[in-house]
Amino acid sequence: MSGVSQPAKSHFSAPPHNPGVRELVDSKRRWSSPPKNEDVRAGFCGWNERGYLPHRDEPGLTQFVTFRLAESFPEALRSEWKHLWQIENDRQRRTELELYLDQGRGECHLRQPEIAQSVEDALRFFHGQRYDLRAWVVMPNHVHCLFKVDATPMAEILESWKKHTAQKANRRLHRHGGFWHADYWDTFMRDSTHEFEVRNYIEHNPAKAGLVLDPKTWPWSSARFRDNHGVLKF
Repeated sequence: MSGVSQPAKSHFSAPPHNPGVRELVDSKRRWSSPPKNEDVRAGFCGWNERGYLPHRDEPGLTQFVTFRLAESFPEALRSEWKHLWQIENDRQRRTELELYLDQGRGECHLRQPEIAQSVEDALRFFHGQRYDLRAWVVMPNHVHCLFKVDATPMAEILESWKKHTAQKANRRLHRHGGFWHADYWDTFMRDSTHEFEVRNYIEHNPAKAGLVLDPKTWPWSSARFRDNHGVLKF
């Protein structure tokens, strides 16, 4: 996998920028310890935003991340999803948005086995080197991943995954332009209970969306690598 570049500007449909996100991030910065100088030099951003969502990027955090295809909120179906972005409660809004993603709107390129496999391969590629991969699932139009950040900033990890897989997918699809939406959702784990709940959510997502009955039968998920004691072996 190659180096990371900034996401290119694109013209695909996307929800509007969140006018309150900068104020929210400023508030979180005031109540949090500032990043260490060595972490800043390594590229960690602490609390930050890129116009859509707040992100907390620090070494040692275990992060639940969701990233989605560029056309997962189709412009032609804006009436279906526009109101979801106006929900004030952050947790409720994310829950409703993920339920919408599970409906499989848009072109759903990740239904193609070769593309889904390339995404899973990318997630697993630097496990044990840049991060500790805890759980994942590749859905038809989005990806959930749980991993512990080490010395590589979360934003750099995400851009590496997205750049590498977008290039391969676009070649296979004979297309150009944005493959992934430029931003992503992330939540850091408060404790082991929170992490266990999120892991179950990720691995049961295909069954919850009605794609399979048994989560272990979904071919692009960490669920199939769990032993009877819940230990991930791959």
